[in-house]
Amino acid sequence: MRYHPRMRSAWFFLAAFLCALCGSSQIYAAQRPNILFCISDDQSYAHTGAAHDQVVKTPAFDRVAREGIHFYHAFCDAPTCGPSRSAILTGQPIWRLEEAGNIHSTLPAKFTTYTELLEDAGYATGFTGKGWSPGRLEPGGRKANPAGAEFNRRRVKPPFRGIANRDYAANFDDFLAQVGKDQPFCFWLGTHEPHRGYEEGAGRRTGKDPSRVVVPPIFPDHPVVRNDLLDYFVEIEHFDRMVGRAISTLEKSGQLDNTIVVVTSDHGMPFPRAKASLYDAGTRVPLAIRWPRGIINPGRSFGILVNLSSLAPTFLKAAGLEVPETMTRHHLMDAFSNVGKPETRLFQDPSAAFIAMERHDGCRKGGKGYPCRAIRTQEYLYIRNYEPERWPAGNPDRQFCARDIPFGEVDSSPTKTLLMDNKDKPGFKRFYDLAFAKRPAEELYHGGRDPGQLENLAGNPEFASVLKKLSARLQEHLVRTGDPRALGLDAPWDYYPYYGMRRNKNWKVDPKP
Repeated sequence: MRYHPRMRSAWFFLAAFLCALCGSSQIYAAQRPNILFCISDDQSYAHTGAAHDQVVKTPAFDRVAREGIHFYHAFCDAPTCGPSRSAILTGQPIWRLEEAGNIHSTLPAKFTTYTELLEDAGYATGFTGKGWSPGRLEPGGRKANPAGAEFNRRRVKPPFRGIANRDYAANFDDFLAQVGKDQPFCFWLGTHEPHRGYEEGAGRRTGKDPSRVVVPPIFPDHPVVRNDLLDYFVEIEHFDRMVGRAISTLEKSGQLDNTIVVVTSDHGMPFPRAKASLYDAGTRVPLAIRWPRGIINPGRSFGILVNLSSLAPTFLKAAGLEVPETMTRHHLMDAFSNVGKPETRLFQDPSAAFIAMERHDGCRKGGKGYPCRAIRTQEYLYIRNYEPERWPAGNPDRQFCARDIPFGEVDSSPTKTLLMDNKDKPGFKRFYDLAFAKRPAEELYHGGRDPGQLENLAGNPEFASVLKKLSARLQEHLVRTGDPRALGLDAPWDYYPYYGMRRNKNWKVDPKP
């Protein structure tokens, strides 16, 4: 059931009655909650204070985690911007979203978003910065960004090159100024940071010590890598400051405690073997949610496996609206209420996260992608690569890349250049292969003993039964949720139009045979 503006008074009476029955600490309050959804662009789970990073400073995220719930096993649905954001908006995995499964594509209007349903129910909706992106909306039949009405007028001098000049927090203020009296709102605060490029040396100039950086085991411990990570941290901190300012605005206006504040990222860090890969560095994201009127016993760290597509049904459920059956992930309301086991839905598997990728960027001849699917449990990561003969990071020959760069699915960076320039030298080849070499059809990693996911156990007889079980679980889920690849149907993603940058004028997508 949807609640329209004319039904607001009825909603208030009903909510008051429920509160009288259940007490003020229950999930549903007399007012429908506001929603402030804060999403960074390319940030891995490990890089927040709440995740115990000692270098990057994220007081806003840490506050939300401390005063709400910190989900430390949260995963994006796809390690690439557009598809991940499409999954967040629709509450569906990318294999159900047609063109939206590719980046630089479109989000067809037939796929309903939580923002549309909230707007139908009387919510004011808006966004600043990066909403659904990158791609074109018109081919999908949309006239406006599905994140909401655009608020991007305010500008500010950025502290470093590479940081956008948008004053995201001030744009949020502009949005609030036009929200109707007693009208609930849903706002998407999406920064362009920490997406590349970075100003080299920004981290050092802020006083950060490269010797304190914890270098992920997927990279060589080298000064270039350490300083590249520091520059990445600077942009995370810029995002966090904007979140902090937005929270301060709500606090001063007395709206904070009735606002669901979510802080997360669309996928992992823009480094080799991270972004655009199904390993944890590319898929595991920070997620903290604060809502004093809805979250029981705040300050908890929660280890359930969560996909970001769970947010759409959560927002709808919190607003008292019906969750469409098309939204395949379970909501998080049971985690909020601390009752333990989530409700059972048709497509649910609460003990695992499911991740996928099709075409990340135009980096192979004819527009071919790198289709893969994964299941992540508490202990293991299992990956199925459907086309292992293709280059996972894009073709090494730049002529096959729309942007005219080698291995184009990996963002240009000092770390990437370091690996490519030293690929044949001792101490570098292993990391070069991890980032760029072809991969087998199946991969299996033990997260406990191998947190960097470096040792593929798929060929190890000791883990044969684990691999078989996870492969079957993944296949069952894909079939149940209608993945064309799992059903043996036509998989069209290699032939959908590409609307991204084309520096290579000879590159094109092959027509469908």
